[in-house]
Amino acid sequence: MAAPKASADTPADGPYLRVRDLRVRFRTEDGVVRAVDGVSFAVERGRTLGIVGESGSGKSVTSLAVLGLHDPRRTEVSGEIWVGGRNIVGLPEAEIRRLRGRDIAMIFQDPLSALHPYYPVGRQIAEAYRIHHPEANRHAAHRRAVEMLDRVGIPQPARRAEQYPHEFSGGMRQRAMIAMALVNDPALLIADEPTTALDVTVQAQILDLLADLQQEFHSAIILITHDLGVVSQVADDVLVMYAGRAVEHGSVEQVLRQPQHPYTWGLLSSVPSLHGDPNADLLPIPGNPPSLINIPPGCAFHPRCRYADHTGTRSYREVPELRPVAGTNHLVACHLPEEERRRRYAEEIARVGVAR
Repeated sequence: MAAPKASADTPADGPYLRVRDLRVRFRTEDGVVRAVDGVSFAVERGRTLGIVGESGSGKSVTSLAVLGLHDPRRTEVSGEIWVGGRNIVGLPEAEIRRLRGRDIAMIFQDPLSALHPYYPVGRQIAEAYRIHHPEANRHAAHRRAVEMLDRVGIPQPARRAEQYPHEFSGGMRQRAMIAMALVNDPALLIADEPTTALDVTVQAQILDLLADLQQEFHSAIILITHDLGVVSQVADDVLVMYAGRAVEHGSVEQVLRQPQHPYTWGLLSSVPSLHGDPNADLLPIPGNPPSLINIPPGCAFHPRCRYADHTGTRSYREVPELRPVAGTNHLVACHLPEEERRRRYAEEIARVGVAR
């Protein structure tokens, strides 16, 4: 496929990453999986976007599309993904490979499986460096690997560079993955559940490290997580996804303090609060996420929504579009009128017992 040409509205001077109407579909024997269905967002350098939602909502599929990692033989990717003013959808694999690791890098969810068990950690980081710096010899690449291990806070980096992944603790493996992701100074970093399976102390250290490195490299970060506490700590903006679509998008203050979508209310009410009644039960969202092969008509959340009947039949037959809350850039895809949403959220606060 020929590379797409730049258009008159190419966002070369805008956010470093701009995703427009992204759709990702997988062909299976059971039907077409609509994993991502019309998602749009942007991330500027120096800012962090948190993408949240339950498993199967399309978070990781979106990030893999930005990295160009979907198999074109099984996957249909459409829309636009502008990286530094260049649309990468439809680019040949060789060109995307040159961007991957240099302009865009990813911290994968499980560093033990992402790191190769047969090679020392330092060698793997050095290899990632030499791919994009062919002029560097092996010794220079090794020095760069040791420097990065030191930069992410691994003690005795020269000795640790000679060790294998199984000799690292979980937190140190995650730090090594961050060192590998940042070895080429990428402008965009995608972190997929970077604190999963780590204890809370190590989680805090990893998040502080990412914040420090973002200041140093002035990179844009996409943080994929189901942990709203992590989002509130490190993100500037939040994108809430459900069944492959964006249902709410705004700043952290807007989405976590003044949420507008019943699904976001459910996510918040299912998280324990330090300020609430310690004996109160958590309130999970009833039901299960829908099959992405057979998404419900209308609002995909309506089978689980307490307020679906309050919109007449619109929730059952019309897909809601992302629309701004009056006078703000806070976007929500919900058929409930804005005044009713505010009233219903006040009732949710009373029901849960504390505003999140």
